[in-house]
Amino acid sequence: MIITNTETIPNKTISICHGVVSGSTVRAKHAGRDFMAGLKNLVGGELVGYTELLSESREQAMERMKAQAAELGANGIVNVRFSTSSVSAGASEIYIYGTAVTVE
Repeated sequence: MIITNTETIPNKTISICHGVVSGSTVRAKHAGRDFMAGLKNLVGGELVGYTELLSESREQAMERMKAQAAELGANGIVNVRFSTSSVSAGASEIYIYGTAVTVE
């Protein structure tokens, strides 16, 4: 599956546009990670636990979007975008969307 954030795929021709596909996941903070993040806020620096959590979330949302595109018979997704939102005090959503296409 070819995935890009551009409108076209270089050296490929879009023959079929299948429509919008998306994937999302909602993740909550782990109490241990939250405690460690609170300590890290005192001294500064990267919150590695949260970085890992967001990376895993993006991968899972991407896999869900790719599965949806594959169900439609697509072999590519163009105009891919990510979005995040806070669902509750301790949870956030990662949402990814794009246009499923067949390219030749």
